[in-house]
Amino acid sequence: MDKNNLQQITFGGGCFWCVESCFNMLKGVESAISGYSGGHKDHPTYEEVCTGQTGHAEVVQITYDPDIISYEQLMDVFFFLHDPTQLNRQGNDIGTQYRSVIYYKDDAEKQKAEEAIKVSKASGRWNGEYVTELTKFEKFWPAEQYHQGYYNENPTQPYCSAVVGPKIQKFKKHFGELGMLNIDSE
Repeated sequence: MDKNNLQQITFGGGCFWCVESCFNMLKGVESAISGYSGGHKDHPTYEEVCTGQTGHAEVVQITYDPDIISYEQLMDVFFFLHDPTQLNRQGNDIGTQYRSVIYYKDDAEKQKAEEAIKVSKASGRWNGEYVTELTKFEKFWPAEQYHQGYYNENPTQPYCSAVVGPKIQKFKKHFGELGMLNIDSE
């Protein structure tokens, strides 16, 4: 991976444990870090974000090599992993911190995100009106260390067994067949 060529994207699609685990398996992704964006409090904690009062979303910030994996491919994975038609929730995870959101850095990235939403809508994967927010990126706060790689460290934890694990298996089946998974991560 060319370290001088790396780019970043930040988005939220529900619980960051699910999203981070999957993106860390992709070829071309150097890192996927769980954290918080979009709120009004500096250095928010998980407990504060969970109240819904800070305005933050649980997000993942992905550092990737665009020569190996494209922005469009990352967006395809993003829309595969969560339901962009659920407002302020994903499944039983309810609250504004679980909203569907793409943070863009400039107008060009905003246009790419708008196009990715159109492509996802046209795919027919999800029925209903998309509620994915497009928001100007301002700040990313990494989540507490215990959230990083949470599923890998806690696969038998009840939420991980019931929600994260099945999502990862579905992800591996779909994207492994497309040759996008990093063999070392399986």
